[in-house]
Amino acid sequence: MNTITFQERIISYTDWATLLFIVAFVIIAVNRNVFATRFYEFIRLAISDKYTKIYKDRSNMLSGFTISMFVVQLLSLSFFILLLINQLGIKEKNDGIVFIQIITFLGVFILSKYLIEKIIATTFQIEEFNEQFNLLKVSYRTYLGFILLPINLILYYNTLQSDWIFIVLTSLLVLFNALTYIIAIKIYQNLVMRKLFYFILYLCTLEIAPYYFMYYWITKN
Repeated sequence: MNTITFQERIISYTDWATLLFIVAFVIIAVNRNVFATRFYEFIRLAISDKYTKIYKDRSNMLSGFTISMFVVQLLSLSFFILLLINQLGIKEKNDGIVFIQIITFLGVFILSKYLIEKIIATTFQIEEFNEQFNLLKVSYRTYLGFILLPINLILYYNTLQSDWIFIVLTSLLVLFNALTYIIAIKIYQNLVMRKLFYFILYLCTLEIAPYYFMYYWITKN
């Protein structure tokens, strides 16, 4: 007699990811048409610093372009973290709940850090440097998220077993962030030298310690 063997059918839902990718690309498309000149200078950020020179006024921090591209950055980095922990075998990349946890944590972390920076900058009387430095970081990190988005799209919808891809990408992310600080110091070197002690304290307290504690928390949990 033939025996019937039942096998569990695992269905992976990726509609949520597809929708978020579409949202990110729609935001980019809208910005390309609404802010045509600014978008053109933005995509040339890797080869020209003209964008940071034109849009260095503090009012640009809360502009529609900056906020909408920050959303793209947040989605892009969250997808990359999700793909990274999937590669490490911690969670599945199709788990929408995990993505919500990642993007919520990342969003709260970035916004909380920004608010604390403003408080510290006011205390140390380096508001001018803080505003310009934050705008510079936002510009370059948004650009990083913009470049990373199509890479995330390819990695998400393809099964890649090579750890080297993620090692290279993670190394490039770290290097890119380091270059951001070097560029900022070069641009604002006169201001930094006038308040060198406060800058070092600011750098250690708000630019190194939070990432160390975040790394420690993630590895322990």
